[in-house]
Order: sequence, then C-alpha cells, then structure tokens
Amino acid sequence: MVCGRTSWRGPGSLHPVTALDSAPVDLDVRYAKSGDLHIAYHVIGDGPPDLVLVPGFTWHTWHLECAWEHPGFAAMWQRVASFCRLITIDKRGTGLSDRVPNDALPTLEDRMDDVRAVLDAVGSTQAALIGFWEGGPMCTLFAATYPERTRALVLHAVPAAFRPSEDYPWALDDKLHAATLSFLDTSWGRGWFLAQLMPSLAGDEHALRWCARMERMSASPGAAMALVNMNRDVDVRHVLPAIRVPTLVLNPRDDPVVPTAAGRYIAERIPGAKFVELPGRDHLPWIGNTELVIAELREFLTGVRHEVEIDRVLATILFVDIVGSTARAAALGDTGWRALLDAFYGAARSEIDRFRGRQTKTTGDGLLATFDGPARAIRCADAIRQASRALCLDVRAGLHTGECEMRGDDVGGLAVHIGARVADQAAGGEILVSSTVRDLVAGSGIAFEPRGTPTLKGVPGEWQLFSARV
Repeated sequence: MVCGRTSWRGPGSLHPVTALDSAPVDLDVRYAKSGDLHIAYHVIGDGPPDLVLVPGFTWHTWHLECAWEHPGFAAMWQRVASFCRLITIDKRGTGLSDRVPNDALPTLEDRMDDVRAVLDAVGSTQAALIGFWEGGPMCTLFAATYPERTRALVLHAVPAAFRPSEDYPWALDDKLHAATLSFLDTSWGRGWFLAQLMPSLAGDEHALRWCARMERMSASPGAAMALVNMNRDVDVRHVLPAIRVPTLVLNPRDDPVVPTAAGRYIAERIPGAKFVELPGRDHLPWIGNTELVIAELREFLTGVRHEVEIDRVLATILFVDIVGSTARAAALGDTGWRALLDAFYGAARSEIDRFRGRQTKTTGDGLLATFDGPARAIRCADAIRQASRALCLDVRAGLHTGECEMRGDDVGGLAVHIGARVADQAAGGEILVSSTVRDLVAGSGIAFEPRGTPTLKGVPGEWQLFSARV
C-alpha cells in the first residue's frame, strides 16, 4: 500500500528470492560511539572510494546480519565492494545498534551524527552516500550540510517528503498512513510488510521466513509504528537546490513505493543531478535488475562502466498458464483468487526447484522458467499440471529449447518468444512442445503426438508442434 496504488495483500504478495551464487560473508561487525550510543557497522572492500550504504527502515526493515544473509543482497553488494570500500550501518534504535525509547527516536540530525561517527571510526575523510527510502532524505541533508565529507550522493527510489502536497502528490494521504500503522500493529513480524517491495517474484516460503525474521530483528511493532509516525514529518524538498555534490538518482520504472515522477522531481531540483529510470518493478535494488544498478554505480563512482554481459546459453523455456483465469478470478473475488494464485505459485515453485529449474518471472496468471535439460522441463510441466489439478486449476504448458540471452536475472531472445507462442497453441491440460524439444529427448520414455504445423505469431517459418505424454 504505497502512494495510493497498492493494497496490502498478505503473504501471497511475496515472490521467490533468486538464489544467486555468492560466497558467505563473514561479518566483522564493529561499533562506533555516537554520543552515548553505539552504532553498528560493517566494512567490506578496500576502495577508494568509500561508499556508505544508508538503509531506510520503515519500508526496508533493516538488520545488518539479516541483510547479509539474503543471497541477492550479498551477491550484489560484494560486487559493489570490488570497486569501493563499502560501509553498511544499522541506524540507532534498530538492528544491532543501541535501541532507544519509542518517544526518543533519532532525528535527521541524530542520524547525520551517527554517519559522521562511523566515518571517523573507519578513518574516512570523504565518502559517497547511497540512500534508500527514508535513508535518502538523511543522505540528502548530509550532502548539503557536509559537502566537504561527501564525495557523491546516490538516491535509489527515495521520497522527498512523506506528506502529500500540491507540488508533491506522491506521498501517502492520511487514510493510507493510518492503514499503514494499523497493518504494522497487527501484522509486523510476519514478513508481509517487507514482501510488498518484491512484486516481480512469486510465493516462496523460505523468502517469506527471511522477510519475517528481518522485520522481527529490526525493531518491535511499537518501534516500527513510531518510526513511521516520525518520518511522516520529514520533508527535504527545500534542501534539494542546496546540494553541490555529484548526484545520481535511480528509480525503477514501476516501483511499488516511489513512482518515477517522484524520482524525477528530486533530480530536477538538484543542480547537475543525473536521473536514470531502471527497468523493473522491485523497490529493493538487490532484487531484479541488479546488474544494471551495479553498472550505474560503477560508472558514477569510478568513471568506468562495465557493460552488462549477456551470456548466451542453450536452455529449455517453459511457459505455464492457468486456463480460464479471468472467469475463475471473477467467481472467487479478489481475496479468494489471490489466495488460490499464491497456492499455485508456491506449488509450481516447489516443482521447478525439484527438477533443477529456475523461475524467471510470473505473468499474472502463469510463469516462465528455464531448464538445462528438456526432459526435466517436460516432467516438471507434468508435475505442475498434477499439482494444479489438486487445486482444481487447469493449466496449459508450452516448451521450446534454443539459445537464450541470460542478462542478470532475466532471460530473453527468440527462444523465449517461441516458447510463449507454443504455449499459446496449447489446449487446457496440454503440454505442447516444439520439434526441437522432441528431438532432444530421444530415449527419455516421453511419448509425443503430432499437433500440426501452425504459424506462430511474430516467429518466422512454420513450426511442427507435439503434445507430450509423460
């Protein structure tokens, strides 16, 4: 529920976290003294430059150790630490830093003092800052107040204010703010709040448990509510023109929290700021198009851009669609349909994992997955079909094997388009494959029945299709 565009959906709004390959990070958490309080921080990489990661809290529930346990987080920020010294912190009152009473939560000035204390502790005279959610306004104020200590400023999907106004309509209105507080009061610690930031992924119980633990370790429900209330009054719009350090503003195109218009608003008011609209709809930079975020950070901080590499691999593409989804959704209503869809995605994900596949994305009422073997892909499609029948759902599947472009977590190329068009030709309950797939599974024991040679929309030539029977 953000900016009036998204409603709370419960556990079904969570999607699977991609199991990126990353070496375990042995956290050497240390503490800097800021006044009478201890501020937890962690350093990785050598630099220069120094880069301080300033998290948000109310949307980016934050705890240093829990964050680094997330494979996507660890993979991305270890890459970033290859070209800088990365400093991550727990803000006072949250995570591993000293807790404070709910009526004495840190102001922006307090938070700036904490960042300076950490910089002093690690011997950094000047650092770039990267802020997320309400960590962004603090970074903005720090850059304007201490330009001599700020090498550069990076803002990723951050708001300039938390109350809507005539020239800034993107913040939560009073009604949605009250709903947020109510949700925190009744559901904090179950992972649903953090899950709202991952709309492109689909229901994975392991990921939900990580989200739930992250919430619980970050702060108590009362502290979370107090932080939301306090941030309600934060407004740095008037500070933006005073920033005189190089600034990069990043915003996912379909961010569920901060619309791109809000990101452009900030960039247009900071002298010389660069605005980059990123593809995707995930608020968290370590979910989705991480390669693009890393490339932008590298170029901005070092002046050297490493283009995102495209790996071309042979893979089997599996598309699965729910048949009659519109009518079923209308019959069940939004809540019932969402619950059924969550169950379907969870069951499908389990089968994809079992057959060593990789779910790439969901399609509203279906999914796309890739496999390194066509026989496993067909057997997985059959397993998903059986699991769907247990949910009283009818699905159809289409498969094609071809050369794919693997760009970060995404997959593209003509093979993907062919796979989608094959799925379009499938009947309810059918697993339809291209002749390429059939030819590659000889000896597997899978039987095939010819289904003609239709013209696939947008794909040159004619394609012989077969119905698979496992």
